[in-house]
Formats: sequence, C-alpha cells, structure tokens
Amino acid sequence: MANNSSGGDFLAGFIIGGVIGAVLGVLFAPQAGEETRRELRERGIELKGEAEEMAAEARKRAQEMGIEVDELEARARQVVAETRKELEEALEEGKKAAAKARQEIVSELEERRGKAKA
Repeated sequence: MANNSSGGDFLAGFIIGGVIGAVLGVLFAPQAGEETRRELRERGIELKGEAEEMAAEARKRAQEMGIEVDELEARARQVVAETRKELEEALEEGKKAAAKARQEIVSELEERRGKAKA
C-alpha cells in the first residue's frame, strides 16, 4: 500500500507542479491582459480534461488493485483543495512580484527623468 500511496503522491505532485508552472508561465508572459485571461481559460479547460482522464484511469487502476474508490476520491478531493490553496498563494505571490517590478521600473524611469532634466 505504501508504494501505491507514493505513486499517488507523485501523480498529485506532478499535476500540481504542472498547473502552477502553467499559470506562472502565462502570468509572466509578455502578453495583453485579455490574451492572458483567454489563455488561462483555455489551459484550464485542457487541464480539466486531462484531470478527468487521469481520474478515470486512477479509478480503474484502484479497482484493479482492490483500493476503495471512496478512499481514492477523498484523497483526490484533498489534493485538489491543497492544489487550489497553493495556486491561490502562487497567484498572489505573482501579483506581488509584478507590482514590485512595476514599482521598480516606475522609480527607475522617474530617476532617469530627473537626471535628464538636470
């Protein structure tokens, strides 16, 4: 059973990492806001489809191994909740980093304008 758990943990970690990486990649890509939101929606739809396929495969394998599907679903819900929390935290950190970078750029521009006038 320990091997099954570590396999599930690996899969959950893989999915979480992929989602967070995709979101951060899109957030930091040099695109317009509307284009970024559209891309996030499209990627979300793709990830939902992939997650549904993985869930169906996991359910099938769990049944083959005699693992209770309810137990698997409970673990999946827990992983989804943890992933959502991590994603929200990552998005918040991304927003903070973007705001900080923007402020640094504005400060640098104001400093250069002041030097140019002097």
